[in-house]
Amino acid sequence: MNFSEVFKLSGLLCKFSPDGKYLASCVQYRVVVRDVRTLQILQLYTCLDQVQHMEWSADSLFILCAMYKRGLVQVWSLEQPEWHCKIDEGSAGLVASCWSPDGRHILNTTEFHLRITVWSLCTKSVSYIKYPKACQQGITFTRDGRYLALAERRDCKDYVSIFVCSDWQLLRHFDTDTQDLAGMEWAPNGCVLAVWDTCLEYKMLLYSLDGRLLAAYSAYEWSLGIKSVAWSPSSQFLAVGSYDGKVRLLNHVTWKMTTEFGHPAAISNPKTVVYKEVEKSPPLGLGPLSFPPFRAGTCPLTATSPESKYEVASVPISLQTLKPATDRANPRMGIGMLAFSPDSYFLATRNDNVPNAVWVWDIQKLSLFVVLEQLSPVRSFQWDPQQPRLAICTGASKVYLWSPAGCMSVQVPGEGDFPVLSLCWHSSGDSLALLGKDHFCLCFLETSEGVREALGQRASQT
Repeated sequence: MNFSEVFKLSGLLCKFSPDGKYLASCVQYRVVVRDVRTLQILQLYTCLDQVQHMEWSADSLFILCAMYKRGLVQVWSLEQPEWHCKIDEGSAGLVASCWSPDGRHILNTTEFHLRITVWSLCTKSVSYIKYPKACQQGITFTRDGRYLALAERRDCKDYVSIFVCSDWQLLRHFDTDTQDLAGMEWAPNGCVLAVWDTCLEYKMLLYSLDGRLLAAYSAYEWSLGIKSVAWSPSSQFLAVGSYDGKVRLLNHVTWKMTTEFGHPAAISNPKTVVYKEVEKSPPLGLGPLSFPPFRAGTCPLTATSPESKYEVASVPISLQTLKPATDRANPRMGIGMLAFSPDSYFLATRNDNVPNAVWVWDIQKLSLFVVLEQLSPVRSFQWDPQQPRLAICTGASKVYLWSPAGCMSVQVPGEGDFPVLSLCWHSSGDSLALLGKDHFCLCFLETSEGVREALGQRASQT
């Protein structure tokens, strides 16, 4: 495992291109594009103000940079560096901006969600979509890029409009049985649209492409409801995380609950493996877990902060819990994060009032597979796009990897502290971008076989 040198970063804006060839990062008002293999700077773009949102087009040829405070969007071309585009929303303002799946249209949401403006980079034409709803997940595209579903609010009632992305013509328009629609998401196969209500009303609605209501699900009443939602990559399961600390799996045949996963603070099942992170004291040599030779220009594995390792804890065990402030909005309780592995075999979850733990569930057996308890609250986790391998960060200067073979804690090298606040995988699964408040670096996993061997060695040690 190798690490690159540390580069400057602003606003956690660092993204791999969809084709995996480039890495774009923002430093205040500058956008730096690097070659993923050599990390040499290929392009340097200067924006008119500090960038608050950055996004690659689907074909990796353009970069969108949004400056919400100025109501501006600038678009840069990798093939023609001298070409650029500036979109000024003027007095209408700007609160959100994104690419269409074809990478040739930009959707800008104006202030107060008065409208969505669709700008064409090819014809320079402009289209308008009225009544977009101000909610967290109000726009969702199908995976194949053919359709757009948009949440709308008209006359104090929720609606969904489905548009054809090729010409932005309205395909379907229907009202939803929601009090205050909070979000929606297409299934990966693009056949079903999941729509869920405000957290004050537990309601999950499943619609077909033509607007028919396929099913409605509610687990309970008179309490805070849905907090997080995730589709399995196979579209066979919909995981619904709730404020009661449970995940409920709905199946694609009947759209009824297949099972529910609880997240108790005490784990007593002897079949459950619990990995507990502990500090190394005194620091130990890596021994058989030696890393491959470092690439040219990379940093050696030295750091001042204490290293840590995983130990298999004895069951029963009590996990660290956090008492939520129930008299305040958005209490830290319930399932705040959940994600399926790329093969749909595993589901990773985090219960916000047990913030230091990550649960990994076996979807084939519908049972708890492993629990990882960290020294600090889990900030983010993400699955390797190519295999069931989970990367975790906690704000410490470490990155954690888990696979069915075992788990490991790796110190991020550097002279000072490098708190990892977020991370993202390269599409090949061979590298990770580790993002801090002001800096980022790349973590190279030389080969998947080598990592599996290292994980197996670490598992045998623990």
